Amino acid sequence: MARTSSDAALKRREMDEASPQPKARLDLFRFVPFRLNRLAAEVSSALAVEYQERHGLDIPAWRVIATLGFRNDACSAQYISQCTRTHKSTISRAVTTLLHEKLIERVENEADRREFRLQLTKKGRALYEELFPQLLRREDEILACLSAQERKQLSALLGKVEQSLDLIQTSEEADAKQAY
Repeated sequence: MARTSSDAALKRREMDEASPQPKARLDLFRFVPFRLNRLAAEVSSALAVEYQERHGLDIPAWRVIATLGFRNDACSAQYISQCTRTHKSTISRAVTTLLHEKLIERVENEADRREFRLQLTKKGRALYEELFPQLLRREDEILACLSAQERKQLSALLGKVEQSLDLIQTSEEADAKQAY
């Protein structure tokens, strides 16, 4: 009996399926979550030099100061944890250190006397006011490889991704919701 071309094709497919195939691999260097995480870690480390070397602050402590610094009123440690996506125990340790250094203080929550909120002290506010222009300058240095148009595009694209994940995108929006 003569073999037809469809028989030969079927036989080839069966042989192909039986032979070991190279497994597809996830190329981390093309995987966007990996790239974003790596980029965030590098940028955070580059900025940390500004406040670690000069002021002895670690990244979690700076996150607490930065969050309190851009707000108009006091907020909870839970808010800071949610806003910065930093584990609550890490924020708690930073808060303890900053309270001890008198950079932040606890204030009673008028709406719920069982809860304390946090705010910058005068010393903490002065530190924030000194640091944020330096950090903005450092951000400009990091983004110097991008044109003004590319910076706008990057911001718009990041905004789209944040929106797709239902992340609050402005301090006004966070304040209006009274939570992060």
